Amino acid sequence: MQTSQTTGVRPANSAQTNPAKNPILVLGGTGKTGQRVVKQLQALDWPLRVGSRSGHPPFDWLDTRTWKPCVEGIHSVYITFQPDLAVPGAVDAIRFFTKTALEAGVKKLVLLSGRGEKEAEACEQVVMQAGVDWTILRASWFCQNFSESVFLEPVQAGHLALPAGDIPEPFVDVDDIADVAVAALTEEGHNGQRYELTGPRMLTFKEASQEIGNAIGRVINYEQIPIGDYAAMLRSYHVPEDQVDLVVYLFTEVLDGRNASLTDGVQRALGRKPTDFATYVKKAAATGVWG
Repeated sequence: MQTSQTTGVRPANSAQTNPAKNPILVLGGTGKTGQRVVKQLQALDWPLRVGSRSGHPPFDWLDTRTWKPCVEGIHSVYITFQPDLAVPGAVDAIRFFTKTALEAGVKKLVLLSGRGEKEAEACEQVVMQAGVDWTILRASWFCQNFSESVFLEPVQAGHLALPAGDIPEPFVDVDDIADVAVAALTEEGHNGQRYELTGPRMLTFKEASQEIGNAIGRVINYEQIPIGDYAAMLRSYHVPEDQVDLVVYLFTEVLDGRNASLTDGVQRALGRKPTDFATYVKKAAATGVWG
């Protein structure tokens, strides 16, 4: 099958698109959750457009000129915002994107949000008050941060130093988030729902490191360091200042105990229990990502 050169929407089949399968745009289609949502929709043979800088047409949160071509002919949108809904300007960006989408005829918005972020909650309100169907996915910290993102290299090196102590976090498997997103985009019964997505138990970062170490037969030393030292370390690696500010915000405000609780969002959305951190670790270890 080929991607349409005029719309960038992948047909549901070579003959004609199933009218029940309305086209979906996945923003951040190459990111942690987005790529999984794209893979599932492709397996379902769903008409699909991937929203990314390398997409056809391309999508860039920093270039509003790319937004309108991406939403034309689209029924539903999975919205992931980069780098995070907590950064300055995110609310205005979500508001303007939502306006652009509605003007193009979009009928459903599914927003990936974060737990305990007042800025993210403001973005949720923009989507909820847009006047179209909506579903909010309010997620906790991702399990996959240890295997696909910021914590990967320290885990590989056997030493994870973070400004996080004894406050536990109910890490959520990104595969669960993708499953809920696909359900919200393709099934009835999810409109007007705000799902808080967590794993089934809480772990400190030290305990998470120990579970990974046990699974791969290596010691992963965990060190709690002051937030100022962590910020300085990020700057020494030339991490942009706005990203340093975001990390400081996440570790000092979001990880302050406000999210130290379990929720039933995955169960409500999918009718099954969320994936346990140990199950995630087993899957990730089997890939050899941690060496």
